[in-house]
Parts: sequence; structure tokens; C-alpha cells
Amino acid sequence: MLYTIHSTFDDIEGRLVADLGCGCGVLSIGAAMLDAGLCIGFDIDDDALDIFRRNVEEFEISNVDMVQCDLCSLEPDAYGEKFDTVIMNPPFGTKHNQGMDMKFLKAALTMAKTAVYSLHKTSTREHIQKKASDWGVKMEVIAELRYDLPASYKFHKKKSVDIQVDFLRFSKA
Repeated sequence: MLYTIHSTFDDIEGRLVADLGCGCGVLSIGAAMLDAGLCIGFDIDDDALDIFRRNVEEFEISNVDMVQCDLCSLEPDAYGEKFDTVIMNPPFGTKHNQGMDMKFLKAALTMAKTAVYSLHKTSTREHIQKKASDWGVKMEVIAELRYDLPASYKFHKKKSVDIQVDFLRFSKA
């Protein structure tokens, strides 16, 4: 993901990058290693951010910071067009998270000046394309991926599920 964002679109090096739902910081640290001007990770989970902090220290990265917040509760203009690029692997918005992926996408589009890069279930592509059109942004499918999701919740009935995922780029018109 990051290599494509960096080498094909030149949207990381020297840029101010936001990583929404950053978790333990993999995308943030990767963006920092690709010479982002600064990468700020946003997550609601304090435990994940503690791991993120340890990872940043271990990799001796200095161009990374983090913010603990609920992206779905942010004021719409809190970070309005403050970031050149927004990257994210949002919750897919199924079962107990219904619509969460679109809330993340809406927040990302508000925060980005130039582009948003995100992963979404392929089965939601038409819906996301319609929303992008409604919001006046261009959506392009950069890659179609497959992801093997292991059972991690009690309600999961299968050992793992193979999910088709789109790597998408959204750009402002």
C-alpha cells in the first residue's frame, strides 16, 4: 500500500500524513520511513496507542505523533483539510460496526487536502462509488486484494474467511 502511494502518486515524501484508526502504528511508521514530513496516527484505543508508542521508540522514528480520539465524534472541521494525505485501514463496517467504514471515509475526506487511501470490502464498491460521487470526489480502484481474516470473535463460526478487498484512492475534484 505505502510503496504504491509513495512511488506511483508521490503522496508521502515530505507530506503531512494522517493515519486513521492507526492501531499499533504500522502504516504511520511505514509512512515515516518513506520520509513523510510528519505522520499523525489517530485511534480511540489507548492500549493500541501504547503499542504504537513502543513501536515508534523501537524503530527510533521521530516524524510520527499520535492523537487519541473517537473519529466519529470529531467536529467536522476539527482537522479540516489539515493533511496532504490520509491513509487508513478502517473497520469494515459489518455486524457490530455497521457503517463505520463510511464514517471513517467521511472524516478522512474532510481532513485531506489531496488524497485519501483506504481499504474496503470489494462487495461494497458500488455503494462507496455512489457515495464518492455524491460527495464530489473521484474514486479509483488501485488494486483488488484478498485477505485471510482469522476468527477473532465469539460470533465467528469459521476458522478463517477469505475476504476480497479493494485498495482505493479518493481525490478531490
